[in-house]
Amino acid sequence: MPSCDSCEGKNSVHIEGEIYKKQKKAGNIKRYWFVLLGKELYSYKQQGDLKHKEMKSLAGVYLKYEIEDVVEGGIKYYPFMLIFPNKRRIYYLMSQEDKEKWVAAIKIAIGYANLYDFYELKENLGKGKYGLVKQAIHKRTGRECAVKIIKKKELSLKDLELLKREIEVLKVCQHPSIIRFYDVFENQDYIYIVMELLKGGDFFSYLSDRNFTIPERRAKQIAHQIGTAIYFLHQFGIAHRDLKPENILMVDNSEGSDIKLVDFGLSKTFGPGETCTEPYGTLCYVAPEILMQLPYDKAVDCWSFGIIIYLMLGRHLPFDSQDDKEIGRKTIYKDISFNHPVWSTVSSEGKDLINKLLTKSRKERITIKEALDHPWIAGNDPVINNLRRKSADMGDKVMQFVAYSHSNMKQVESGGGSGGAEGSLL
Repeated sequence: MPSCDSCEGKNSVHIEGEIYKKQKKAGNIKRYWFVLLGKELYSYKQQGDLKHKEMKSLAGVYLKYEIEDVVEGGIKYYPFMLIFPNKRRIYYLMSQEDKEKWVAAIKIAIGYANLYDFYELKENLGKGKYGLVKQAIHKRTGRECAVKIIKKKELSLKDLELLKREIEVLKVCQHPSIIRFYDVFENQDYIYIVMELLKGGDFFSYLSDRNFTIPERRAKQIAHQIGTAIYFLHQFGIAHRDLKPENILMVDNSEGSDIKLVDFGLSKTFGPGETCTEPYGTLCYVAPEILMQLPYDKAVDCWSFGIIIYLMLGRHLPFDSQDDKEIGRKTIYKDISFNHPVWSTVSSEGKDLINKLLTKSRKERITIKEALDHPWIAGNDPVINNLRRKSADMGDKVMQFVAYSHSNMKQVESGGGSGGAEGSLL
């Protein structure tokens, strides 16, 4: 019968006792003495031996315990499986009680969590870039959420790298205009990402449903929310690198719905003064320096931001064509045009901001902070302007960060919530 001790510290014994393993050559099941110490599983020929026969680290190991009982030589065994990076091992216990004790101890050692223990999955919401998306309910709180279900076998190593990058960014970026990350679960076959449930579809569909015609005041509201999210990212040194209406989701189906940035798989963290030349982005929204394979930095997001504002106000893209090469040529060489009749109804401040964001040289392009200070956006809310001015006068860097990275300053000024980080549901 195994003994199980509560452990505090690396060298504490979780559990020890008899476990049986099948011999590779003979095929018979043989008894050993096992000790689980921290994240290390030791096996001995028999209890009391000073020298272990084998030691396996459980770091990065998956547990599979829903395995049918087996009968060998007239004896019934209760197995579980440990899935190591390059092999699988089945271990056999003499009773269901012993199996449950070992499984419980190993779960603690590997930090095991099962999605289905915490969430009830509901109907399909659609297919994402990497897999199926389902609606789910957190069993304890009743909160609705969305779960991305990604089959690991269908991912390339590059896909897996981008997915893990997105998860790490989402863990950091708890902001009211960025989709909220709740949990992540992983087993040997799947990765499950639990996020905020957004019911309004993507921003491109929102514009398309309105024939790409929205009031300028509404465009300012949306631009402000997008801009504050970008500012928040840039303060952490993160560039999104794929800003476009399809990567912006509407919270609900209302006319005045808030927006949330999503899809951080192409994001990158830049250190001070750091640049890169990786060719990421989407044609029509990508900055000229990326197309020219020149060193670039977070300023690429400001270019994409300018394209999105142009689309909102002008009802079309500034550098568009049926031919990809022509889109690239226009992006690099063509000047912005406001010749279409629709621009006669757009304010001079709006066109000025677009010109400053769609400056070909990244060094001359305005920063996201300067864009948020521009009269076309900042003039939209005197409360925001007042808070920014006060924080700047006082030299309060914390309040400046709040003022430039949150989309509802009235809540902050009145002492309400500022959309800060929310703890895990677990």
